[in-house]
Order: sequence, then C-alpha cells, then structure tokens
Amino acid sequence: MRRDEFQSRVPSHRQHLHKMRLGRAVVHSRGSSLSGSPSLIGADHSAASEASRRAFELGLGPRTYDYLAHRGVEIADFVEGRRACTIRDFRNRHVRATAISLYRAFNGSRRLGLTKTVFDMIEEHLDQLRRLDARLPAEFSAIHDQYLRARSALEASGLDLVPCYNDPAPANFLIADDRSILIVDYEYASNNDRCYDLAVWCGEMFFSYPTENEIIESYFGRVDPAIQARIFLYRRLGDLKWSAWAMIQNCMSPLDFDFFKFGALKQMRARAALQDPRWEHALKSL
Repeated sequence: MRRDEFQSRVPSHRQHLHKMRLGRAVVHSRGSSLSGSPSLIGADHSAASEASRRAFELGLGPRTYDYLAHRGVEIADFVEGRRACTIRDFRNRHVRATAISLYRAFNGSRRLGLTKTVFDMIEEHLDQLRRLDARLPAEFSAIHDQYLRARSALEASGLDLVPCYNDPAPANFLIADDRSILIVDYEYASNNDRCYDLAVWCGEMFFSYPTENEIIESYFGRVDPAIQARIFLYRRLGDLKWSAWAMIQNCMSPLDFDFFKFGALKQMRARAALQDPRWEHALKSL
C-alpha cells in the first residue's frame, strides 16, 4: 500500500465522534471515552465550537450551529460538491498555496479562548498513557529526553502563540473541482506556536525539504534559518505527539483500525531524528 493510500485511510482523529447526515446538515455527536472522561481524546468541545465558528467567519469552513452544544452535539452545514483530500492532492503547488492561505488567515485571526501548545498535548498524552498503564517502546526514554531538550530550546526562544488548527489529516481538507478548499473538524484547535501548525502539516503530507522551504517562503515571505529550525523540530514533535495519541487509541478505541501501525510510523520518524545531524543544528539555530 502506498503511503498516501495508507494516510487517506486513517480515520478522523475524533475516534468517539459519531456523524450523521440530516437533510443539508451534518450532526456530530461526541461520545466519551475511558471512564466517561472526554479529556482522554484530547479535545475541548467548547473550544472546538469557537474555532469552528471562527473558521466560518473567515470563510475557511462550513457554518456550524450550537442548538445542541450543551449535549455535546455539533451541527454543521453539509458541504456539497467537495471531496476529502489525499496526500496526492498536496503534491500540486496550487493546492499547497491555497492551503497556506487558509492557514495564514486562521493563524492571523484573534486568539481563541483555549491555549494548548504541543508541549501541553504531549504531556497530556503521557499522563493518559500512565493512567492506562500502557507499555511504552524500549527507546521511548531516549526520545523523551530529546523532546525535553527541544521543548526547553523552543520555549527559551519564545513561542508565537496564534490560533492553530493542529489536526491536518488529509481528509480534513475538502477540495472542489476548482481546487478551492474548506477545512473541517476543529476539535483540536487552540492557540499554539504558529510554526507548529505548519510543521505538523508538512509532516502529515510527507513534504520534502525543498517543498518545506517553498512553504516557509510562501507563508513568511522569506526562508529564515531560525524558522527552518523551528519547523524541523516541531515536525518531529508532531510525530511524537501523534505516536502517543495512537498508543492511547490502541489501548481503548473500539474501531477496527491498526493504530499500532499508525503510531509505529510516527514513532519511527521521531526516532530517526535522533540520528539526524540536523537535529542538533536546529537546536542551536533557534
């Protein structure tokens, strides 16, 4: 199976999110997970509602309705004439440029009510894994040590906290025949470092480093070594975050999906960074 096929088959990250089409609307009913605690899936539903409304205001996503928000239900307009993207779509430069413009618009809007950095997400997942008494890979300790180094260096350099999407699964981007794009599913949106939002998208789409530099230049107007370093580090931290997420899902998700394989892919990429000389260089270039 090609990697773009594999990624396109990865289910939406809302593993306890049930969807149903009613007329011209889509109803999202969010169930709870272990011990009835919604925090275990890492989503803040009031924050997701705020981010969804913001996206609609900016023309980035479908309209949502809060009629049943108090019951954990989100209602959104059903989007006609679009399909879910795959990694293959983002090989097209025009499609990438469109996505970058959406990121810039969302990142450039006023701050959301929730601030949750990738460091907060990773710590949350590690706490969940401890509560689940999950078995961690033998090399996890070495990866965690490098995560702490990267966190210290990034925080010391200062975080550019802006509204971030944080969840760039290809299927969350809906594309039309004219190559316009809408983004859906804002359950993980929060104020986070701007570079993380771009970095985790680059990682999810398997972009090459030349393509990554093209994205940096398109977004920031220049290719700056400090920005390159942030993107490099955050791309690896994104792999760590989603590998931990996959370990949790492997323990508790009822879905018939190989979360172990998905998490192993992310962890292998995170582990490979430890042997990459660009890791040390990036830590010194912030």
